[in-house]
Amino acid sequence: MNVRLLRFLPLLVLLWLGACRTAGPEKPARTVAEFFSKYESRPGFRATTFEPNFLTRILLGRIGKLSDTEALQALTAVTSIRALTFTPTSAGARNLTERGLLDEVDGLLRNERYDPLPTKETSGGNAAYRYAVRRTGTDRIREVVATGRQTDTPDSFVMLAISGDFTQSQLDQLTKILPGLAGEVTK
Repeated sequence: MNVRLLRFLPLLVLLWLGACRTAGPEKPARTVAEFFSKYESRPGFRATTFEPNFLTRILLGRIGKLSDTEALQALTAVTSIRALTFTPTSAGARNLTERGLLDEVDGLLRNERYDPLPTKETSGGNAAYRYAVRRTGTDRIREVVATGRQTDTPDSFVMLAISGDFTQSQLDQLTKILPGLAGEVTK
């Protein structure tokens, strides 16, 4: 074995360990579905899948006087919504987000070629939702992933995976109403 290579081996091992550490807690998930499967049965996490017709009726009833046609079309174009919420149940779980939960989500969205969208503030201004989308061609969106925190729970985590067939204008409307709807979806 080359002596020069042996001198750099400890450095390479340290760099590799550092990269593993920033990739997220444990083995990082590679897809959104794998992320849900990895965390849905762990303490503090709750996963929910909604049947779109039932959910759309509930949301339209709670939104009430939503008159924007694009927003209504965006809600009716939804084919599935999965929600994953995390509220720490112990002192050890409180720092899970700092140990790489958000980094893990960012990495899998980047690896799966989701396009990040600009950050939107919630109506209270205290929590930002980050959005990423998976496109079909240049003019259609087939999945929207939103991540953020539950209102008034600083160490929490929320991930919404919304599948459908959306135009860009429907996506714009969906990202306007999602922060308000996130509380309804994650109850």
